[in-house]
Amino acid sequence: MTTISHASATLAGRALLASLFLVSGFGKLAAPSATIGYITSTGLPLPEVALAGALVIELGFAAALLVGYRTKLVASVMALFTLITAVVFHNQLGDQGQLIHFLKNLSIVGGLVQVAAFGAGAFSLDHLRKAKPTHAIV
Repeated sequence: MTTISHASATLAGRALLASLFLVSGFGKLAAPSATIGYITSTGLPLPEVALAGALVIELGFAAALLVGYRTKLVASVMALFTLITAVVFHNQLGDQGQLIHFLKNLSIVGGLVQVAAFGAGAFSLDHLRKAKPTHAIV
């Protein structure tokens, strides 16, 4: 794979992963009471705090993933968040719809683990930060 195609593939992968979180986050932002109701229905304590945490991950961390900022850490946190949401919100595995959501979340975790393992690629802020020239003292 050429350098340009590798950089483009990593950017596309980050963008596709981030898109799901961004759309979900903006949906929660638009209807916070519905989200709080759903969180409450699972029996989780402090649903408002859970909503705030979800918004930080789904909007803030997804934006960081998209631009490739601190990508390995961001992808790791997002993978853990996605695994937790699979277990907490999609645990009725006898229900075909819930099983599909659970497996979808596990697939997303797999993609995020790949990003965490291999980094953001050349089209990222991480790459720009690493490529910053150092000035030698003469």
